[in-house]
Amino acid sequence: MFKAPFSVSQAGEFVQSALNARAVRQDMISGNIANVDTPYYRPRDIAFEDILKKEANKMFGQKEPVLEMAKTAPMHMDPIDSSGRVQPTMFYRDGHMARNDGNSVDLDVEMSEMNKNSTMYSALVNAYKKNSAIFSSVLDASRSLQ
Repeated sequence: MFKAPFSVSQAGEFVQSALNARAVRQDMISGNIANVDTPYYRPRDIAFEDILKKEANKMFGQKEPVLEMAKTAPMHMDPIDSSGRVQPTMFYRDGHMARNDGNSVDLDVEMSEMNKNSTMYSALVNAYKKNSAIFSSVLDASRSLQ
């Protein structure tokens, strides 16, 4: 888990949660690669982009459009409010033909996904460093004024 020594801003908190999600995805892809020779293994992946979007909207005060459920009879149940539950979705990535042993891990796809995830992780780290540098420069400038 990535945890910064101090919270820089709302954007910093968002980047921290995005880094943690990318780390979880990297572990999952690594597990797929490690099980490339395991019979009947199905590659797993995690979808967290929608959750990060919801978190960003909540963090920055943006409202998402909500589609209200219609109740056409008084005995209909009220909808369940799932806005408080933030849970990434794990799914099986089964777009490829399984081999004779039932394993459907495609090493090329996994390596491509790992590289994309690593690139996104690096971009997030750079964004966090830039955000921290801006915060530090403001603190340094305010010290010199005193």
